[in-house]
Amino acid sequence: MTAATTTAGPTGPTPEAGRAGFDSVVASEWMKLRTVRSTFWTLITLFAGSAGISFLICLAAADQYAKDLAAGKTDASPDIVMLGLAFVGQIAAYVLGVMSISSEYTTGGIRTTLTAMPRRTEILVAKAILLVALVFVVGLAAAFACFYLGNIPLQAKHVGVSLSDPGVVRGIFGGGLYVAGLSVFGLAMGFLLRHTAGAITIGLALIFIIGGLVQLIPGAIGRWLYKVMPGNAGSQITQFGERSHNANKSFAPWTGFTVFILEVLVLLIIGAILFERRDA
Repeated sequence: MTAATTTAGPTGPTPEAGRAGFDSVVASEWMKLRTVRSTFWTLITLFAGSAGISFLICLAAADQYAKDLAAGKTDASPDIVMLGLAFVGQIAAYVLGVMSISSEYTTGGIRTTLTAMPRRTEILVAKAILLVALVFVVGLAAAFACFYLGNIPLQAKHVGVSLSDPGVVRGIFGGGLYVAGLSVFGLAMGFLLRHTAGAITIGLALIFIIGGLVQLIPGAIGRWLYKVMPGNAGSQITQFGERSHNANKSFAPWTGFTVFILEVLVLLIIGAILFERRDA
């Protein structure tokens, strides 16, 4: 007869000897994430690249933006200050998510990870939680930096954007939420494809190229596909104001973000199933 694997303590059974808890999985994944050089440089690109590009875009476009506002043109949107995050931030967040798992397959480190922690779903969940927390913080800081730096040339033309304007605060916090979601989207694609270049190419094509091309499909099908493409749906939460001129083509901000998160969760679940069934 073997000895029991748990013993009763003052507060109940103690964990089975030698079995790491989920907090240990998170701690292990955090150590890997923060010690990889690509994480540091990708986050620097997310923050500094987004802020710098927003400033340069607004500097170049401030004069025309002021003229468009004066002429009452509906496409003169104040979220011009967030364009750096829309370009550089999206790419950096997605790439970070992909590389957080694909690099382990490239180096063979995934075998060591699974030897130390065979409970695969917990590894995936831990990676997703850490990415969301880290990228949201950096993404939110980048969104505020885009807002304030982009405003500098706009204020010089007396067309600056205020935090009290409709949708601005939601758009800034939405920027942090959106890039955090994109990092998990990248993680899911990394688990699905297990190849860095392939996952990055396919994901960025979905966000930047295919997301725009599907609107060329005529009729209601084309309009629906355009709305539900990940980049189109998720980015609505970063838009300032109501964008009523786009109402027939895009979801409302929170609706679009919800659709995006559901798409990410579906991919993540599929990735988890494949991760459990595939060999390392």
